[in-house]
Amino acid sequence: MSPACAPRARRGADAAESSAAASSAAESSVRRGIRDIAGRPPRQGLGRSCQNTPVTRLTDPTAHHATRRRIRWLPVALAVFAGIVLLGGVVLLAIWLRAQPAVQEFLTRYPGTTPLPEGAPIGIPAWLGWQHFLNAFFLVLLVRSGLLLKKGGRPPARWVRNNDGLIRTKNPPWKVSIHLWLHYTVDVLWVLNGIVFIVLLLVTGQWMRIVPTSADIWPNAVSAGLQYASLDWPVEHAWVNYNSLQLLSYFAIVFVVAPLAVLTGLRLSSVWPQRAERLNAVYPVKLARAVHYPVMLVFVAFVIVHVTLVFATGALRNLDAMYASRDGASWLGFAIFAVSLAVMIGGWFAVRPSVLKPVASRMGTVTR
Repeated sequence: MSPACAPRARRGADAAESSAAASSAAESSVRRGIRDIAGRPPRQGLGRSCQNTPVTRLTDPTAHHATRRRIRWLPVALAVFAGIVLLGGVVLLAIWLRAQPAVQEFLTRYPGTTPLPEGAPIGIPAWLGWQHFLNAFFLVLLVRSGLLLKKGGRPPARWVRNNDGLIRTKNPPWKVSIHLWLHYTVDVLWVLNGIVFIVLLLVTGQWMRIVPTSADIWPNAVSAGLQYASLDWPVEHAWVNYNSLQLLSYFAIVFVVAPLAVLTGLRLSSVWPQRAERLNAVYPVKLARAVHYPVMLVFVAFVIVHVTLVFATGALRNLDAMYASRDGASWLGFAIFAVSLAVMIGGWFAVRPSVLKPVASRMGTVTR
């Protein structure tokens, strides 16, 4: 066996004896378990001691992956910590501001609620409760399918539309992933539900409850925001009227954010005319892609804040008004909400190939 580190060749008759001694020492070291990790022959040193040769050590793959996970979650943990600190600073600042005489005078002049126009309806009708549930349910499925599309990777199945049904095109239909099929399908249902919602708003006069009709809504919205930030909730009766910050939030979601989601999603879809060069130059796909995902984040943030405030400002009364169409504080609204929440959670986990494939096959051809 070759020695790990051969000594310099000596001149004289003792060269062979020295080499044999080094070889014997190396073989003894191998028996004691000192060997090259990769299974290759030991490297030949050039005049250096074997003790200085680095030895490769195996690392535990489990520990390596755990370290990577910790590094991956470190920015998230830091962001959460920074958010908590920032939120605490906002609360303290709002409390300090409310103690100032000028701010107290402002809050007295603008309590946070703007009077509704004459003839505005009072209360929340049953159809609005159903629209509210359907909108939330479709949003859950849109976010779920959108995240799957954002994740990428090989889809579990692909879907292609049958070109001999109600919808027929000159060119052959595109083959898309089953997740994109779900996104398109739910998009259509969500848009149809939104159209029905807008029509009912206009017909019943409910639009006056979520559309700004007075310039006083802006200072009142600031007042309501300051009251929320100081954890001293605005005094309101949502059955009769929303506070000004609520009104502006609902208006933005219904008439700004939702149309943005539709327009950007339409630009990213396969139904967009790809050969319309002038139109595509004015509205490039990169712009739509840059806006579409942040719009989804706005929806998610709105839902989190909305649900939090519903439970923080009188859960039974708020849920009774929205889900049971009653100006009370019974458990009926909470029970209906619990059932609707179970349906939405079930819909989230139902987005899997075993459920999607049979449904998609009724609307086209599903392949692997």
